[in-house]
Amino acid sequence: MSDDPFITHRRLLFTVAYEMLGSAADAEDVLQESWLRWSEVDQSQVREPRAYLVRTVTRQALNLVRSHSRRREDYIGEWLPEPLLTTPDVADDVELAESVSMAMLTVLETLVPTERAVFVLREVFDVPYEEIAEVLDKEPAAVRQIAHRARDHVAARRPRIRVDRTEQQDVVERFVLALNTGDLPGLLAVLAPDVVLVADGNGLIGAARKPIVGAEKLATYLINGAARVTFVGAVASLNGTTGALFDVNGALAAAVSMVVVDGRVTQLFSVVNPDKLERLDAAVTLAR
Repeated sequence: MSDDPFITHRRLLFTVAYEMLGSAADAEDVLQESWLRWSEVDQSQVREPRAYLVRTVTRQALNLVRSHSRRREDYIGEWLPEPLLTTPDVADDVELAESVSMAMLTVLETLVPTERAVFVLREVFDVPYEEIAEVLDKEPAAVRQIAHRARDHVAARRPRIRVDRTEQQDVVERFVLALNTGDLPGLLAVLAPDVVLVADGNGLIGAARKPIVGAEKLATYLINGAARVTFVGAVASLNGTTGALFDVNGALAAAVSMVVVDGRVTQLFSVVNPDKLERLDAAVTLAR
């Protein structure tokens, strides 16, 4: 392994940037800019390279979030984070897996950028308040208040039930099988009555622009859609948990993450925007 701290901590830095931005493409841009800045400093004078690099990446991510705010306003339909194909070991770290789940990332999207930075650094990466204060040019007491506010906000919106990995795998497999075979009763059996589907297509491809609510409505929508094309689904490790990838006419067309509660799917996050599916050809290793 390289002795360069940036290379040593690259997986950690990518994870920080991705959780801040919800986009692998933007996270890579942040890492590129951070690398350029790192290469220009006198590294012999940096006492704690890991902390220094996390600060640099966080600042660059915040700059990017602010510069992209208009892009979100112009987005067509629902905006979802860019899905990641993750290595199976990510699921072994339960807290990390939860923090990069599509369900959590969509909750983090409801925080203002400063709150998101504080929550991610403190709750996921256990960065001391004093270091976070240095990143944000704020007093530690102010950072503690932001952290408290962000924790309350997230706690009110995050899924409260942690699902057994075996149960998640079983439910996703049944969901995929039902869609592959056009089995409407089988699909209804794995959907909670009040299930919600959120789809992200940005107007580039056919996708529901508003959430679809209710098992019967959603199951009919999915089965009818699958019947019109050559449609094949497969189980995959997405964002630290079991999800599914779907091919249409031989090309990757959707990445679907699911929240499972009591053996049924309560939420589906379906990314069909082709710009957000480009990086799903190789698994990413995340780190804390």
